[in-house]
Amino acid sequence: MDATMIAVPITISLGAFLMVWALRYLQNKENMALIERGLNPADQKRNKENDPTTTLKNALMFMGAGLGLLLAIIITNTLHLEGDANTGIYFSLIAIFGGMGMLGAYLYERKNPPVE
Repeated sequence: MDATMIAVPITISLGAFLMVWALRYLQNKENMALIERGLNPADQKRNKENDPTTTLKNALMFMGAGLGLLLAIIITNTLHLEGDANTGIYFSLIAIFGGMGMLGAYLYERKNPPVE
């Protein structure tokens, strides 16, 4: 049996465990800091869940990434690019249009601040 066949599952399991532990630890520290300041952590969680700007950011980012992916497909099919030549086009256009979507969300929020 190869050493990598043993090391990979152990590393993945250990990494998943440490990620869950770190997230819970940081969430607990955040809650303790809120309690020290006299705030209720449950109220803060409710405010984060009801934030409509998060939905806008995610929607525009995914729409931009989808548009970038569509444009990358059109470019690679039009120019008949094959192999590794089209990989860079896919990643760059997805990142560029996803970033443009996030920029659009930022500009919209700056112009129309959320009412609380």
